Amino acid sequence: MSQKNDNLIAVLDVGSAKTRVLIAELNEGALRYRGHGIVESAGTRKGVIAEIRPAAECVNQAATAAEDAADATIERCVISVGGPHIRGLNSRGGISLGSRMREITREEVRAAVDRARSVSLPPDREMVHLLPQQFILDEQPGIHDPIGMVGNRLEVNLHIATCSASAQQSIVTCANKAGLEVTETVFEPIAAAEATLSADERELGVCLLDIGAGSSELIVYFEGSVAHTSVIPIGGDHFTNDLAAGLHITAPEAEWIKCNYGNAVVTSVSQSNEIELQGLTGFEPRMVRQRFICEILEPRARELFHMSRDNLRHGGVLEALGAGCVLTGGGARLAGILDVAESQLRVPARIGSPVPLSRMPSEMAQPECAVLIGTLLYTHRTSIMRAAEDNSLRAKLRAIFAGSL
Repeated sequence: MSQKNDNLIAVLDVGSAKTRVLIAELNEGALRYRGHGIVESAGTRKGVIAEIRPAAECVNQAATAAEDAADATIERCVISVGGPHIRGLNSRGGISLGSRMREITREEVRAAVDRARSVSLPPDREMVHLLPQQFILDEQPGIHDPIGMVGNRLEVNLHIATCSASAQQSIVTCANKAGLEVTETVFEPIAAAEATLSADERELGVCLLDIGAGSSELIVYFEGSVAHTSVIPIGGDHFTNDLAAGLHITAPEAEWIKCNYGNAVVTSVSQSNEIELQGLTGFEPRMVRQRFICEILEPRARELFHMSRDNLRHGGVLEALGAGCVLTGGGARLAGILDVAESQLRVPARIGSPVPLSRMPSEMAQPECAVLIGTLLYTHRTSIMRAAEDNSLRAKLRAIFAGSL
C-alpha cells in the first residue's frame, strides 16, 4: 500500500511529445530515485497546451505510473515551463545606502533586486525567474555576492525570464485536475543546465540549446550567470513533419525513420544505402535512398542553428561561448546534429546527458530527460538555500531577543 512521505519531491514536465513525472526521496540530504512515469502527450500543440482535458489525463497517467513505481502518493509537484511564449529581458536597478558607508545585508540585496525587477510588463506576462547577473557597489562591477561588503550605493544587473500567464496556468490546471498542487515553476533550459552544465562551462561562457518537440529553448551562461535566454520556434516535430511530407508517409513512420536512419549531414551516409518505406494506407511499400532522407533533414538542421546563431548575435553573446554549445532534449539525438551545430556556431558542441540520481535506471540518463532531472536538482538546491536563509534569520532573531534580556 502506497504511503505519503514528506521527504518526497515530485516534478512534472509536460512536453509536446512526452509527459513525464519523476519522484525522488530526500535521504540524509541526498536525492534518491523512487519512480517515474512517461506517457505520450495529448492536447499539446507547438509547445503549449491546446486542450486541457486530454493533457490533464496524460498528467494523471504519468503521475499514477510514477506513484506505482515509487509505492508512494504525491500531492504536490514542481513544473517546468517552456515553449515559444517564453521571453527574456535584462534590467538594471539599485538603491542608495545613505551618505555614510555601511555594510550590505540580505535586505539591501533584496531591495536592489526589487528595484531592478520593477519593469513594465504586458498584463498577460508573468515573471518566472529573477536572475542576478552581477552587482555593482559604488561603481565597482563584477560582484556576485555583495553581502558583508561596505559601500554607499548598490546596483544589480538582472535577467528576467517571463512567460505567458495563460500558458503557465494551463499547465497548472492540468496538474490540479490530476490531483497535484503546483508549488513552483522552473524555466526548462535553466532546469536542463542544472543537470548538464559544469561550473567551469558557466564561467567560460556556454550556450545550452534544449531541442524539444515543438520548439527549442536557449540559454547562455557567462561568468557564472545567465546572460541571455530565448526560444527558437523549431523543434523535433518540424524534422518529422518534413520527412512525412517529403516521403509521403505517416508522422509515426517518419518519426521512426528519423530516429533510426536520419542524419543531419548528407555526406555522412553512403550513396548505396536504401530503406523500405511502408507509406500511406493503400500504397505498396517502396524503397528510398537513405541519402534522400538526409537531404530533407539537413536543411532543417541548418535552419535551426542559423536561427540560433542570429539569436545569439542579436543578444550580444555570440562571442561569449568560450566553452561551446551543449545540446539537450530528444532532438539532440539526431545523428550528425553536433556537426551542424559546430559548423554554424563555430564552437565545440556536445550532447548534454543529465547526471544520474542514486538508484535511477540507466535509460533515464538521456538528453530528453535533462529538463525533468534538472527540475528536481534545481528544486532541491533552492530548497537548501531557502532553509539556510531561514536558519540565519532565526539565529539573528534569537541573538536580538537574547540581548534584550
